[in-house]
Amino acid sequence: MPKLKPGTIIPTPEEDAAITAAATSDPDAMPLSDSDSDSEWSAVKPKARVGRPPKIVHKVPTTIRFDPDVLAALKATGKGWQTRVNEAMREWVKSH
Repeated sequence: MPKLKPGTIIPTPEEDAAITAAATSDPDAMPLSDSDSDSEWSAVKPKARVGRPPKIVHKVPTTIRFDPDVLAALKATGKGWQTRVNEAMREWVKSH
């Protein structure tokens, strides 16, 4: 068992039983059943994926040197400036 923070109050067995009884009597706080828990959990799982989208094309980290004024101008365009530089370089590669 992990070490508890100072001042943590642990309920007595009687208090724990009263808390459990109150929780199980609340129709809005019913625990998931053991027999059908997979389908019940699938109903409460979020439908949307949280976080970054999965990478389709893997990018390679590299180091590139810019003049200070060029770098400042790129960063001034806001969040996503590296992606925009990548897109600009992709267009340049296509045309050359």
